[in-house]
Amino acid sequence: MNMIKIKRYWLSILVTIGIVVICLIPLPKFPKLADVPLWDKWVHFVMYGVLCTVYWIDYHRHGHSNKQTKKWLLWIVAVPMAIGGLVEIAQGTLTPNRNGDWIDFLANCIGVLLALPIGLFIIPRFCKH
Repeated sequence: MNMIKIKRYWLSILVTIGIVVICLIPLPKFPKLADVPLWDKWVHFVMYGVLCTVYWIDYHRHGHSNKQTKKWLLWIVAVPMAIGGLVEIAQGTLTPNRNGDWIDFLANCIGVLLALPIGLFIIPRFCKH
């Protein structure tokens, strides 16, 4: 990837790095949010939904045409899902106090998929050129 593309998609790159770091750094023990069932899954759902939404924002911000959407759709959906899977594997194998969880990965994927209609129908209304 050349430097011009990195500069164009700086927001997507920054959010991706931020989520990966947050998911891999050792966290201190903190009390679970007892009133929120499956609170950890909600965090995964929101993080990866935001990640995919940011990818959509960068996509539309740079004026890609509707013809390009099918080509980019795979990347905008598959990359966050792949990152979510790789992060879960890394948590299970590389971190001392975290573990990989298939349900976390499922929550990541659901967040990505729910960002899909946002990226296809809502964000384009705000990114007119």
